[in-house]
Order: sequence, then structure tokens, then C-alpha cells
Amino acid sequence: MPVRRAALISAAAMLAAIWLLPLTRWLPGFPVHMLRHMVLVALAAPLIVLGLPRLAGALAVNPLIAAVAEFALVWGWHLPRAHGFARTAPAGFVLEQASFLAAGLMVWAGCLRAAQPLAGAGGLLLTSMHMTLLGAIIVLAPRDLYAAFCGTAPDLGGQQAGGLLMLGIGTPVYLVAGLALTARALQAEPAR
Repeated sequence: MPVRRAALISAAAMLAAIWLLPLTRWLPGFPVHMLRHMVLVALAAPLIVLGLPRLAGALAVNPLIAAVAEFALVWGWHLPRAHGFARTAPAGFVLEQASFLAAGLMVWAGCLRAAQPLAGAGGLLLTSMHMTLLGAIIVLAPRDLYAAFCGTAPDLGGQQAGGLLMLGIGTPVYLVAGLALTARALQAEPAR
């Protein structure tokens, strides 16, 4: 099976799983919400970019600009009021999820299609760092940051599980991809 087709089938399967499976049967609300975020930005987005190179070409921007834009968007949606809007209003939820996918596509298209692999590596490593920091803040917070804005009972354990999902998915995916692009750039340099 060609790589492009396999990438698209994998992305479609992941997207179907996060939207069609009854995930809240196994996980509380916050971890499910975080799992969806991470699948959109760190797993499905790079597969879509690999599977649809024409789309990737249209979305590709400077990797560092893409990483900074994605940083602002991800951190903005994790502010308690914005997160509450996404968790309690259907329009907020759709806007949040669509913006995460768009940001993920922009980052991966910019980084994987960068003329300079080191620039792409820089964008992915920057993304890995900020995802790690945000995940750590969510895990280490002494109280539930979101319950008051979501109209739910405080669930510090659920928040910590969501932060661990961010750390366990986002950090390694961006780090490994950034290191792979760094290795590609170093191999491409002429021997001195």
C-alpha cells in the first residue's frame, strides 16, 4: 500500500475513533477532551500532511511562524475561560477542535515541507517544548483549573490524566520528528 494512502487511512481511523467511540465510558471528560486535542494536532495532522502533499503545499508556512501561531492557539484554548467555552458551548467546541486541526496541519506542513530541514526541526522542537510545559502545568496544578468554568465538579485526577496524555503523546511525537529532521539535515550537509 503506498505511503500516502496508508497515512490517510490511519488518520481517518484515528479521527473516527476519537469522534465515534464512546470514550467517556472509559475516561472522564477532561482526559477525553485532551486525547482529542492530541490526536488532532500530533497524530492525525502529520498523517494528513503526508497523505495529501498538495494540501500540505498550500498550508506550508515558515516553520517557526507556524509553531508560534500554534503555541498561541493551544495556550489560548487552555486558558480556563476559553476551555470552559469549548466544553460547554457546542459552537465553542467546534471552533476549538477545528482550530486545533488547522494549527496542526499548518505546523506539520510547514515543518515537513521546509526547504531547510533544520528550520522544520526547530519548529517541531519548539512545539515539543511548549507542549511539555503546558502538560506539566496541567499535571502539577494544585487544584482543578477548569471545573468552575465548565460547570463540573472539581476533578484534579482527571485534569492530571489529561496533562499526562498531553505529555505522553505530544512531547515524544514532536521531539522524535524534530530529531529526525535534524538528522536528515546533518546527513545532507556535505562532508568537510
